[in-house]
Amino acid sequence: MRDQHIPATPRVAVIGKGAAELAVALGVVIHPLEGSDVALFIVSATDGIVRADSDLWLTARESYIPSLVVISDLDSKNDLDFEDMTAIASKMLDPVATPYLVLHDEASAPVALIDLTTMKIRDYSVTEITEREADPEHREIVAEFSEEYLETCESAGEDGFQNGLLYPALPWVPSNNLGVAEILRYINLVEIIPSAS
Repeated sequence: MRDQHIPATPRVAVIGKGAAELAVALGVVIHPLEGSDVALFIVSATDGIVRADSDLWLTARESYIPSLVVISDLDSKNDLDFEDMTAIASKMLDPVATPYLVLHDEASAPVALIDLTTMKIRDYSVTEITEREADPEHREIVAEFSEEYLETCESAGEDGFQNGLLYPALPWVPSNNLGVAEILRYINLVEIIPSAS
């Protein structure tokens, strides 16, 4: 029996290349997929996703485990960016939803996210994450993506992610922790299923 004074934390399955590093960045312990409250599937922009991990994706779908697709290896040396990889992930797994788009600096390094719901920019280029309203030109550029994301959320329902029906794709850049806070926000949305023991 859990101590009632200690809040329960979701059991998280982290699957794919860099799973241990992502778990450390998130401060979570990796659990097996079966019995997890939420699953993170890492899709590398350099390596894609291996067949065994695709098979686990199908297992998660059959069990309606809330699942996130985490796009990694998004450094400026890579030819594929976040949008390219979300399109690939949608073909390899299931159609994914993108709550954020990645913004780059002049050297093409990923340094910020634009929230497609609030149109706020979360800047990871400084030590403390800062948030500001998006400029009109940013709003115009992402308007179509925002509309598509909001329509996807509406069709999945208010609790689409928690019910295992909406699959958000989020970026993860270890060098500046871009995406970590956003991944944690989704992890904390899930309802913790009591364990059988």
